[in-house]
Amino acid sequence: MIDGNLAFKLEKDFNPPYNTGNEGWVYNDNVNDPRIKKWLGEVVGKEGEDLSRHDKWLCMMYPRLKLMKRLLSDDGVIFVSIDDIEVANLRFIMDEIFGKDRFVAQLIWKSRQNKDNRNITNVSIDHEYILCYGKKLRGCERKTDQYKNPDNDPRGLWTSANMVGLATAEARPNLHYDLIDPVTGINYGRPAKGWRYDRNTMSKLIEENRILWPSTPDGRPRKKQFLSELSAEYTGYSSIVGENFYTRDGANEQLQIWGEVKFDFPKNVGLIMELLEQGTDKDSIVLDSFAGSGTTAHAVLNLNKADGGNRQFILIEMMDYAESITAERVRRVINGYGEGKKAVAGTGGAFSFYELGEPLLRNGNINDNVSTDKLREYIYFTETHQPLEASREEEPYYLGTYLSTAYYFCYEKDSRIVLDYELLGAAVKTRAEGYVIYADICALSESQLMKYNITFKKIPRDITRI
Repeated sequence: MIDGNLAFKLEKDFNPPYNTGNEGWVYNDNVNDPRIKKWLGEVVGKEGEDLSRHDKWLCMMYPRLKLMKRLLSDDGVIFVSIDDIEVANLRFIMDEIFGKDRFVAQLIWKSRQNKDNRNITNVSIDHEYILCYGKKLRGCERKTDQYKNPDNDPRGLWTSANMVGLATAEARPNLHYDLIDPVTGINYGRPAKGWRYDRNTMSKLIEENRILWPSTPDGRPRKKQFLSELSAEYTGYSSIVGENFYTRDGANEQLQIWGEVKFDFPKNVGLIMELLEQGTDKDSIVLDSFAGSGTTAHAVLNLNKADGGNRQFILIEMMDYAESITAERVRRVINGYGEGKKAVAGTGGAFSFYELGEPLLRNGNINDNVSTDKLREYIYFTETHQPLEASREEEPYYLGTYLSTAYYFCYEKDSRIVLDYELLGAAVKTRAEGYVIYADICALSESQLMKYNITFKKIPRDITRI
């Protein structure tokens, strides 16, 4: 039920297995066909040994990205880190799922600090990619330190701006002319590439007293550029991400936290913090569906501490180290870690750790190990995206009413329930404009269902077990 609860405001960081050809991983989604299950359930072999590894990787990624699309808020962004091996395939499926019009950038992350001399091609692959889809990134804060007001200009802070042009006299003859100070009469000539403004614009700048005239003819006049004229608070964000965000620094962070490196090639916390600054507001929800060592949570907690934000994180990890490594790292970041001079103060905060229960369905039928209460909660939420109403002793099958429709789950674990007139009279007591009734069998005709505005839904279960 995660998608219904969280679909309102999500930004994401997505760090799937890279399928490098060296690591082994298992596709572990639920599928029905036994042949497909056998194929997907095998540990992926090395590149060259398992010709299906790219197919399996795409089978694993596609449904996850479809779910990410459903969860992504209208103004959210998704970051997916990947390397050369699958970047082309990933770009195709992300274009299909998120839409080419939602593509923001293919960022380049310099992940390696020192060259790798082991590559048989003699090319050291020092970078990875981060695909970004959504609306847009925030950009970089414009630096304004250079803006001063030494002459107390009433128009406010200003800096001097270059007025030398970029075009030849043949290309832009109107920008090539002598520039003369009307007060001193000094002629500053014309630069080889002319001026940036034509005569009319330059005359207006002179009239507004915006030209800074050098004292000698060999100087170059400059323009007063006022801070108030800046069109935006932010400038463009470089497609080459950050500086000094190497995987070795991520390993050093693990050493500080654990005293050992528990994950190979970990992301640097600073890298994730920078991406979060670009893609989130202070109250965003951040989802990492391949949580790994918990770097995303670490970055969220650090960023909240730094800027007073109230971002929340959701980590999903399917491996058996979810509690012992992923969650434990979050605990240590919150409470502080390290000793002596290397001690790092805690960020504060809190989180909850949950484990998934039994799947509701097995092979398309209700899982007998799931309680009736859980089934009732799930069905009502899937139908209405609302929490289940309080149970009624006089109406044990009643789930709730939403938008003038009453919902009933007529289910007994050890017997079949038939939707007929007897059941309607005994079990349905709430007046509503329409009814959605789950049962094992429907004994009412189509015309009878239409008469009472009833939608019948068959409960999926193996009747041979009853």
